[in-house]
Amino acid sequence: MTQEFAPFSFDNSFVRELPECYERWQGARVPDPALVCFNLQLAESLGMDLTLAPDPRLPAFFAGMLPAQGSEPVALIYAGHQFGGFSPRLGDGRALLLGEVIDNQGQRKDIHLKGSGRTNFSRGGDGKAVLGPVLREYLMGEAMYALGIPTTRALAAMRTGENVHRDGIKPGAILVRVAASHIRVGTFEYFAARGEFEVVEQLVAYSLRRHYPQRQHDPLPAMSLLEEVSKAQAKLVAQWMGVGFIHGVMNTDNVTISGETIDYGPCAFMDRYDARTVFSSIDHQGRYAYGNQPGIARWNLARFAEALLPLLSTNEAEAQARAHGVLDAFAEDYTQAWLEVFAAKFGLVDTQDGDLDLFMDFLKLLGELNLDFTQAFRALSKSLIPGDDHGIVSLSGQDSASLESWLERWRLRLAGSSPDKVQQRLLANNPVYIPRNHLLQAALDAAESGDMMPFEQLLKLVSHPFTEQEGFQSFALPAPDDFGSFQTFCGT
Repeated sequence: MTQEFAPFSFDNSFVRELPECYERWQGARVPDPALVCFNLQLAESLGMDLTLAPDPRLPAFFAGMLPAQGSEPVALIYAGHQFGGFSPRLGDGRALLLGEVIDNQGQRKDIHLKGSGRTNFSRGGDGKAVLGPVLREYLMGEAMYALGIPTTRALAAMRTGENVHRDGIKPGAILVRVAASHIRVGTFEYFAARGEFEVVEQLVAYSLRRHYPQRQHDPLPAMSLLEEVSKAQAKLVAQWMGVGFIHGVMNTDNVTISGETIDYGPCAFMDRYDARTVFSSIDHQGRYAYGNQPGIARWNLARFAEALLPLLSTNEAEAQARAHGVLDAFAEDYTQAWLEVFAAKFGLVDTQDGDLDLFMDFLKLLGELNLDFTQAFRALSKSLIPGDDHGIVSLSGQDSASLESWLERWRLRLAGSSPDKVQQRLLANNPVYIPRNHLLQAALDAAESGDMMPFEQLLKLVSHPFTEQEGFQSFALPAPDDFGSFQTFCGT
């Protein structure tokens, strides 16, 4: 009976082509798997047989405990630099790759579990997840997708029917997520550290075929992959910066080759602008602060380059020179991507000399005036006309001479542009709704108590982040002063 259960049409190229990169595994049995959230739109895009959506076997399959036709569950192997220190053996300690599908756009996607029980990579952990962090990743991923930022997405969130010990007793849960792949910088590091460069070479070829097929026949594949991953990461981090997103744990095992955001553990969106902002409870030195993210991205790419060095050239000096060339180009690529992101946020269609100073001066003012990042940028759409009482000046609540001076420079830069088109660009590139920390925390607390309505309401808003909804003005406001100092946790 179970072999006839076929919710997806699987085609598992990773399992076929890279047998050294995983261990076959099955999810732990749980007492009562039940869907809490199910992303029907995403399921349909993945070619799921939607007639099986109400099938009672579906939750058991998503828990990793029920086989389905074509699914080949595996735990992935990888290493990683964590807060700067190298861990040679990490891997999926509480996760499983169920398999791959070809979506309606012809793109290959992974279906992956998080919280499905112990594997050989669990390192003493219980392999479980709890409802709060699972729902957090569900909502964060969908918010990032709606903002147009490459990301893993949530297909489903489930209760397992068991209790898990995490700072007390919490309801157990599993996340079903979707990604272009789960190949990480740490995947390459694992085999490079072991001297198994034949596997590294296979990973390079596979990654190019899957993610950058236009480069798969290049004469130096490892160089091509390094260049493409560098460009993808430069663009991704620039997009993070444009929405005030702080990943919180930019370890190399959380850096995807595809250029997607992955592993929403201690992440958060910044409220009041401060480049030093850190939310993670374990980031005591501020390594992964908002303003450090571009530099850390380059550092992670350097670790990727180290794993590829023998494939860049048989001559060590030449290999290092090629790697340094890509790392130097990263700075230029990131700066260009950052300028493009922020030009759109300021209503511009291009960039010119002087724009970097204009943009940075605005961010400096946000810090000096203690203004909310998202709210301030959104308010620019009401600041095109001098003296508008509903624009950004109204947010400062103090002497705003410096802000007025900046606004004059900005309006001069916009001279000659259609005000209507400028406003359209401003509204299209500056969200009104993000997963604000106080709102998300309240929604997760309610969900753990059995009330899903606040979570569903917030999910609906952040899934349409640029459209103002009547009656939800408070969801666009910063946290109240009594919210206090907010910390995020890995959820492990």
